Amino acid sequence: MATVLVFVTTADGAPDKVALQALALGSQLASGGAVHALVLGDDAVAAALGGWGATSVHVAKHAALDAPAPDAAARIVSDLAGTLGADIVIGPGTEEGNTVLARAAARAGLPFAANCVAVTAGSPVLVTRSRWGGSLLEEAAINADRAVLTVAAHVFEAVATGGSVAVAAFTPQLDDADLAVRVVGRVPAPAGGVSLSDAKVVVSGGRGAGSADGFAPIVDLASLLGAAVGCSRAVTIAGWRPHTEQVGQTGTKIAPDLYIAAGISGATQHLAGCKGAKRILAINKDPEAPIMTSADYAVIGDLADVIPAISAEIRRTRGA
Repeated sequence: MATVLVFVTTADGAPDKVALQALALGSQLASGGAVHALVLGDDAVAAALGGWGATSVHVAKHAALDAPAPDAAARIVSDLAGTLGADIVIGPGTEEGNTVLARAAARAGLPFAANCVAVTAGSPVLVTRSRWGGSLLEEAAINADRAVLTVAAHVFEAVATGGSVAVAAFTPQLDDADLAVRVVGRVPAPAGGVSLSDAKVVVSGGRGAGSADGFAPIVDLASLLGAAVGCSRAVTIAGWRPHTEQVGQTGTKIAPDLYIAAGISGATQHLAGCKGAKRILAINKDPEAPIMTSADYAVIGDLADVIPAISAEIRRTRGA
């Protein structure tokens, strides 16, 4: 048995999906031992975590936590792990999760393994983690008294277990140095549309769209399918679409039922972001494009011709 601490991040008043996946892994690794969940200030989220495998939940409450502060969060994680005598500390492999746990490991002088796709408890803890945008899998042993790691998104299935859990609130010890870096403002994403991370269908365009105006057929098809619009990194660099729509290692990692990639060659970092898709339809003029090796279905052709034809056929079958 192992004592596991899981750092649970939140989004829109609910547990982050990847954090719930981390909690599922924590339950597996504990093997009947304690699974502690840590939440920063959100009582509603804390109370729900008993239904996802936590055996106890700790809520850190401090006025300074009203705005995200990664060093403060890292100190809370590190201090609680020490108090609990945690053997393994797990977080979600998201921007927030990796940022906080990397700092927590550094505070404790421990190694840190990010984006793990497989973990085996023991002494040492063995991990397999995704490297180089998903093009390489690294097997490693964490030789430390405490393993600190994050889980790659959409690898471990979050499992609803039902039941309630004891929730204990505490006030963490923080000082000015912990609050030197804080989020003081955010630029909201454009309102409306389907969330890229939650969409069942995503229609993405790449450099092959040719211009910002070239995305019109892609947006039209997405609207017909009730899908989210995505794009490649090259498109956001060109300024054709916002970064919030970028699919990839440096954008959003997705796991839709269907991913339609039009005019996207399939760079390593892009494939790392869409490999969670159940089915991939690639549309590209180049039959040798890297994305073709990952596609379940492929259409060789110009997206400017293929996408409107698909939309027209959908309208015809719907009688529109």
